[in-house]
Amino acid sequence: MEKDLYDLIVLGSGPGGFSAAMRAVDFGKDVLLVEKKHLGGAGIMHGAMTSKTMWELSQDYAVAASIDRGYRASGLTVDYEQVRKSVIQAAKKKQYQMLSQIETYARGKRPGGGSLTLKYGHARFVDMNTVEVDRNGSKTSYRGKNFIIATGSRPREYPGIEVDQRKIFNSDGILNLKQFPERLMIIGSGIVGCEFATIFSNFRQTEVHLLDRSHRVIPFEDDDVSDFVSRNLERNGVIIHHKASLRTIRPDEDNLQVVLDYEDGHTDVIEVDAVLISIGRVPNLDDLGLENVGLSTTQRGFLDINDFCVIDSNPNRSHIFAVGDVTGHAQLYSVAELQGRFAAKSIFRKLDFPILYDNMSTLMFFKPEVAAVGLNEKQLQARKVPYQTVYYSSELVNRTIAMRSTEGFVKVITGVDEDTKILGMRAAGPQASAFIVSIAHLINQGNSLRDVLKVSHPHPSVTEGIQECLRVFNRNSIFKPEAFPELIRVHHWTPEGGTQEGLYPKKQKK
Repeated sequence: MEKDLYDLIVLGSGPGGFSAAMRAVDFGKDVLLVEKKHLGGAGIMHGAMTSKTMWELSQDYAVAASIDRGYRASGLTVDYEQVRKSVIQAAKKKQYQMLSQIETYARGKRPGGGSLTLKYGHARFVDMNTVEVDRNGSKTSYRGKNFIIATGSRPREYPGIEVDQRKIFNSDGILNLKQFPERLMIIGSGIVGCEFATIFSNFRQTEVHLLDRSHRVIPFEDDDVSDFVSRNLERNGVIIHHKASLRTIRPDEDNLQVVLDYEDGHTDVIEVDAVLISIGRVPNLDDLGLENVGLSTTQRGFLDINDFCVIDSNPNRSHIFAVGDVTGHAQLYSVAELQGRFAAKSIFRKLDFPILYDNMSTLMFFKPEVAAVGLNEKQLQARKVPYQTVYYSSELVNRTIAMRSTEGFVKVITGVDEDTKILGMRAAGPQASAFIVSIAHLINQGNSLRDVLKVSHPHPSVTEGIQECLRVFNRNSIFKPEAFPELIRVHHWTPEGGTQEGLYPKKQKK
């Protein structure tokens, strides 16, 4: 093999790119991995790793600062610079793990097939089989048999607002803060905005404002889930500005004036010390030379891939794949990683199952954490699929009562046919991120509700909430909706009749 010819060239070392590269190495292939900025991409330095580390630290502080459990910590303080240092250490630990593996599989180091080479710089297609990597003006060309575009995404810009990463931040620059701001305005009430609202309110050093253009945070979720998150953010001290839009941000000596226009016509000017812009992300596809290989983006700016992660089925371009945030699918670490592994298998003809996007699990790091899998009610109604649902509060679960952490729930959605199957679940509270996987497995396996109910959960465990929620469908739960109408809620929905509240779901066969 020629020195500059690789079986696979991967553009981007985030979760999608790195997983694809390692899977190709598994198949004995020589891989070139090209990274423009930080090894691991936004998933490590400006995304999941750093934000979740901050969340974990904030949760620890919130527990230590609590005074409702029979103990009180005295002299409790927090230093943002130390928090920042710990967050960066976590990200660097993962980066050095990746580097260690890359060096272990360096080209020519190990006998047999399979190698991984890392090059830093901006990659650009020159022709169908060549990319040029520009590192600080020094350009080198590399040839490949196959290519995967995994260049990820960046924070979306707010029109007319300049992000200077000193007072006005996005998620890429939040670690530039040197201390906790006294007052923080977060623009955007999606998952990332609500997560940072949780983090800063947990530390109790900052007055947190959250701008919500609609009347509910995380508006893509069902209203009961959105209301739950909103209510708990407010309990944590977050001031939510519903039905408001940002007109402008004006500098005022050492502070910022945030001008908000409300739906009812009035305007509010709020003085803050910092602003975090969190209104979504856009794909990194600038200057990749796509025109040199005959590829274009969709109207939304993404690369449209088929079931095999191929961008274009034209035989001349069928060796170019895309994974992760650039594809327009859910912008989740887990989705990118799964697509990356899948693309590598697709390239080297090792496929054994398709990607099931509907059943991807999602974790939302709020207080408490929220987990989701499968379809929600809004999605089912849009598809005109009849369903039934049961909401079961953690206030009835023995383990969460013992933990003194009953702010949570389990909500299961099933079909209404005779062989009822689970279509989706939403859960909040302790360990939600762990037990959501069990439901994802049941959905993927297509188990009927009757089969699932054969499993007995240990006591006392948080997952007994799932068990009782499922028993409500069969009308044989230990605690009944009639006795606890606010804690156990049931309803049906059909395209013809709409929502029918307070009715038992269809009883299952014994």
